[in-house]
Amino acid sequence: MIHLVRRFVEWVLPARLSGADEAWALDRLSPPERNLWLRQHRRDRAHSIAVARAVVAEVGEDDPRIVVAALCHDVGKGVAGLGVIGRVAATLAERVVDDQRAARWSWRSDPLGRIGMYLRYPALGAELLAEGGSDQMVVAWAREHHLEPEEWTIPRHIGEVLRRADDGATAWSS
Repeated sequence: MIHLVRRFVEWVLPARLSGADEAWALDRLSPPERNLWLRQHRRDRAHSIAVARAVVAEVGEDDPRIVVAALCHDVGKGVAGLGVIGRVAATLAERVVDDQRAARWSWRSDPLGRIGMYLRYPALGAELLAEGGSDQMVVAWAREHHLEPEEWTIPRHIGEVLRRADDGATAWSS
């Protein structure tokens, strides 16, 4: 729950995203990953940079896939295009809507359809990253970053670094 409150606060406070931070992120992404990353809201991009910087602070950049996974874990949110009100609605709906219903909603061309897409953003982001040729670990983390560690297909120690960074990073700390 604290994670959700923190994300809401990120949305109501001004996002700090410098040109240098954005250039740093874009330099680490392939052209298809860049396109997906840039489709995200400015606040989501700022958050992803904060996550990636936290990863680098903990483990360095010896394995660039980890940094790319941090930068791209939320790219599926860009598909839904929800603002703060829509995200609040989606977060509330998430508590009562199962995956099958969210999948049905996601085909609609109305606000409910965008909520359905948002609820499915990990799977949608993973699909888009796979189509763009991203490394399998990047694709897996986008799909699995909300799952329990027992369900991860990436090495557990890498998932733990990424999870800690995601849970602790805020857009205003980048």
